[in-house]
Amino acid sequence: MEMSLERKMRFYRIIKFVLLAFLIAVGVSYLTETIRDQSNRPENTISFSGHGEVTAVPDIANVYFTVNKEAKTVKEAQALVAIVEKNSLDFLKGANVLEKDIKTANASFSPKYEYKSSICNQYSCPPGGNSVIVGYTATESITVKVRNTDDVGKIMQGLGTLGVSDLSGPNFAIDNEDGLKAEARKAAILDAKVKAKALAKDLGVRLGKITSFNESGNYPVPMYAKGMMLDSVSSESAPAVIPKGENIISSDVSITYEIR
Repeated sequence: MEMSLERKMRFYRIIKFVLLAFLIAVGVSYLTETIRDQSNRPENTISFSGHGEVTAVPDIANVYFTVNKEAKTVKEAQALVAIVEKNSLDFLKGANVLEKDIKTANASFSPKYEYKSSICNQYSCPPGGNSVIVGYTATESITVKVRNTDDVGKIMQGLGTLGVSDLSGPNFAIDNEDGLKAEARKAAILDAKVKAKALAKDLGVRLGKITSFNESGNYPVPMYAKGMMLDSVSSESAPAVIPKGENIISSDVSITYEIR
């Protein structure tokens, strides 16, 4: 019994659909294998490192000091700290240090303990003892940024006479380092590129696009001048002028190229 024309047309459409689906499946499978093969294929790359640095004379100096006072109560200890703090701030203001450049880094108080042994009498002597609070210590730590670095020795000398403790510094730095960091990075990139071109010529290969870039460093390193470090901060030994030396801002980069 022959199929009707309508059934034949439907049958041919089904066959065509099945063939088309099969071809699409084969094509997708081939494309997937091609992409997988390309992704697993190792790239021909080569990496180069570069170093750059710039030097600059510091334009600020940071000084740090602490005020410690003990008293029977917290209030009394804090009041004693406030006296030294006020004298220090008045001195710094007279030395043309800006208010915005004086910062309290920490303020705290803590109890002071003393061990009391047990009291013995003629009949017994109880074992052990205990610690009791006999007073309090108030502490305040202050950071000072000195913009006129020629005055830092005089400022440290003056602070040393006002009853502050743990006076340290100066830590010479550069107030705005962004421009110098950019210069150091530029020099490091140029150094890496010069190395890349020279080695590519020796190897007989051509450099392609850059596939990765990394940077480290980019931080200032002080180069102390002779006589910068102080053995003490007493009024008799602190110099009026402290050599600033130079700071180095460095950058280290790594550049990876495709090679052809």
